[in-house]
Amino acid sequence: MATVEHCLACFEALAAHHDDREPMSLEDIQKSYAAYAKDALGPSNSSTSPSGGLAKRLPALRRLAGGSSSGSSATSSTTSLSTPPAADDPEAAGPAADTPMTSVSSLAPPAPPVTESPLFVTWNTVSRRGGGASLRGCIGTFEPQPLATGLASYALTSALGDVRFHAVAARELPELEVAVTLLTDFEDAADADDWDLGTHGLRLSFSHHGRRYGSTYLPDVAVEQGWNKEETVVSLMRKAGWAGRKDRWRDVDLKVVRYQGRKESLEYDEYKRWRDWADAQGKA
Repeated sequence: MATVEHCLACFEALAAHHDDREPMSLEDIQKSYAAYAKDALGPSNSSTSPSGGLAKRLPALRRLAGGSSSGSSATSSTTSLSTPPAADDPEAAGPAADTPMTSVSSLAPPAPPVTESPLFVTWNTVSRRGGGASLRGCIGTFEPQPLATGLASYALTSALGDVRFHAVAARELPELEVAVTLLTDFEDAADADDWDLGTHGLRLSFSHHGRRYGSTYLPDVAVEQGWNKEETVVSLMRKAGWAGRKDRWRDVDLKVVRYQGRKESLEYDEYKRWRDWADAQGKA
């Protein structure tokens, strides 16, 4: 799945571009963020620690509270907030003294870190007045990319090369949120209805009057827009450039590929806090 470190790498690539410097590598970001998380998740009541209570202000770090980060893309982040067990919950609190412990050797090994994947990088402008977010750029690829280079490449392409928008300027960075979606589970759908809202993204391809069309929506788009399946498919066809009658869309022979996405997002403030810490530690 996409991780906080993947998002940091995107911000780092864009910030470095505007600062005319070399960005940190993904590997170095993963190592640095693991140390940062460990520091920030130290005792929150320490009056001498500069990171005391920092985790309460960092959603990305709270996601790491359920376990230590190894710095790998597979284990350094989860998509849901870890909740500590209730004190009166014997199941969650741990086994009783006379309960046999599960042998560590019997546990399944962790999944290997993801190093290559199809991906999309999305930039949003975040309103500081509670007005939500608006799209600022989104470009990706269905071809597997080495994350060590692909994240930075598509971070810049989506920020600077999305023809629907002007290039993101340095002054805009504090207003931005980045989302990284790693694409998985590609399947040919039986028809335009053979997919689930909120679970699948869609990739359409079709021909009409001798012209070929194609377009895609990531899994979260339809839900964010409040569309049903038909509205989503018609919108995708319009996005591709199809100008036929809306009530005749089912007459078009569509090839539909459904896929899933593992998404993580991060706002600039969180990137800046980590980057300032890394600079102070001499780790950037």
